[in-house]
Amino acid sequence: MKSPLTLINRKESALPPRPENRGLTRKMMNLNGRTLRRRTPDNEAVNSLIATGISPPLARIYAARGITSANDLDTGILGLAHYSKLLHAEKAASLLADAIRDGKKLLCIGDFDVDGATATTVCVQGLRAMGANIAYLVPDRFRFGYGLSAEIVRVAAERNPDILITVDNGMSSIEGVTEANRLGMQVIITDHHLPIKGITPEAACIVNPNQEGCPFPSKNLPGVGVIWYVLAALRAELRKRGILEQDSNEPNLYQLLDLVALGVIADVVKLDRNNRILVEAGLKLIRAGKTRPGIKALFQVAKTRIQTACSSDLGFNIGPRLNAAGRLDDMSQGIECLLSDNLDRALPLAQTLNDLNNERKSIESDMKDSALEILEVVKADQRNALILHDPSWHQGVIGILASRLKEQYHRPAIAFADAGDGLLKGSGRSVTGLHLRDALDWVNKTHPGLIQKFGGHAAACGLTLKTQNLAPFTEAFETAVTTLLGDETSLDPVIETDGELTPHEMTLELADELALGIWGQGFPEPLFDGKFKVLQQSIVGEKHLKLRLELDGAQIAGIYFFNTELLPDEATLVYAVCINEFNGLRSLQLIIRDRHT
Repeated sequence: MKSPLTLINRKESALPPRPENRGLTRKMMNLNGRTLRRRTPDNEAVNSLIATGISPPLARIYAARGITSANDLDTGILGLAHYSKLLHAEKAASLLADAIRDGKKLLCIGDFDVDGATATTVCVQGLRAMGANIAYLVPDRFRFGYGLSAEIVRVAAERNPDILITVDNGMSSIEGVTEANRLGMQVIITDHHLPIKGITPEAACIVNPNQEGCPFPSKNLPGVGVIWYVLAALRAELRKRGILEQDSNEPNLYQLLDLVALGVIADVVKLDRNNRILVEAGLKLIRAGKTRPGIKALFQVAKTRIQTACSSDLGFNIGPRLNAAGRLDDMSQGIECLLSDNLDRALPLAQTLNDLNNERKSIESDMKDSALEILEVVKADQRNALILHDPSWHQGVIGILASRLKEQYHRPAIAFADAGDGLLKGSGRSVTGLHLRDALDWVNKTHPGLIQKFGGHAAACGLTLKTQNLAPFTEAFETAVTTLLGDETSLDPVIETDGELTPHEMTLELADELALGIWGQGFPEPLFDGKFKVLQQSIVGEKHLKLRLELDGAQIAGIYFFNTELLPDEATLVYAVCINEFNGLRSLQLIIRDRHT
């Protein structure tokens, strides 16, 4: 499955050639065990973008991500796809409008990750603002597991709701919906996960951009985005009925986009244009200080500047703190933080989330140590998939562990924890080129009964096995991965860059533009590579390398976090461009992400 080094051709550029690249092809270089590969932007798109006033380096970056015109970069709210394109959104709106009119009791069934928490908050806050009688219930992941199970439906029935609304779940809840119908409760499903082929829950209404026949252009909409669109349809329905008057007594759904942005980024869905618009709008609210107290409190305990909030802050600082509640305790704490109407109430909840996140980090570190010991015996480089289990592992942290192992070994990875009653619960993460849910479906079809239940999408999955089936599942999944990847797909780890920057392209203006950009899944943060002279280097803070570098006669500062190994006099470095602020002064700095010596 391993591939040899190959040549990557850079398309001939209409721009003046950069010094080290005049008309040359360039080998992929091995970079600390990873292969360096440069993205190749379409030359016509680059020139088109430059003609609109976009700088050459930004034009190359955008073109390499599929942007062909300045219109593709327009993240104004008016560019959002309309709710009428989301199949059954208007039907759900009609059902909800009837429920509000009749004073029916609604219960939102949430999920225990960030997408689920933000979706629950949007659902509850939005529907209350429109006059609904609504509460929420989030399943305990350790007792009930994911989704609208029959058991959680019976728990929900104790509250006597008329209608259950699922957010970020429901498409695989066949038994749960059947039980709700038996108990006399309607179910409205709002979800984004792939449906089970050939099986659809018997719900009163299903809103999901990935269901068959839905023409909605953004198939990457997360759960929080789906319920936000349903609220938009409901608001229009209530206007039509004369219950709401525009610019008078209707709720401002724009004010919910801080939650939507957080859910989009934290759920690692592809940042297509529609999702970038949602994130841009939400970040504007956050930076302007117009976000809700719960998000302000989370920024405060994370010691992150809210005025310069960016997508990576949501993904790496805010999201994990919310996720920690669902992983180790009760996601209701996260939802209550987001629902808080003042900072005094939100701050103690945010601090609890911060403490849980620190506990999660400690648990994760111990689990990773034991996983690495297992992999020394398993010999990870000789397998195409990593399947690991340890009786001591925490159910709530196995997803993060799988993600860390996937990143380190560039293999699809599934980590299992004991779930009691002779069962194992697993959480998996995949690499580009392998659709994880399709791999599980392959196993399920070729080895019926081996998997108790499973669900997920291309990049992540969850599943349940009987303990005695772990060994046969390991071999079946290895075969599935090998079969689906084929001979042409390499599992060698690759780091992609946007090529070289010249010294005159390394500007504060570029760094500012990149800092404010919407980067994430499917629209990756720009990285660059280049060969530098190392003029000075010293270890700071006992674990970071501070650098003074030279490129084509120009000197620039650099920092290599969590690295204490000194560099040679010349080194090829992979880096991000950022701004260092100190004592009120702003200067350019390269953050080194990798090196080739």
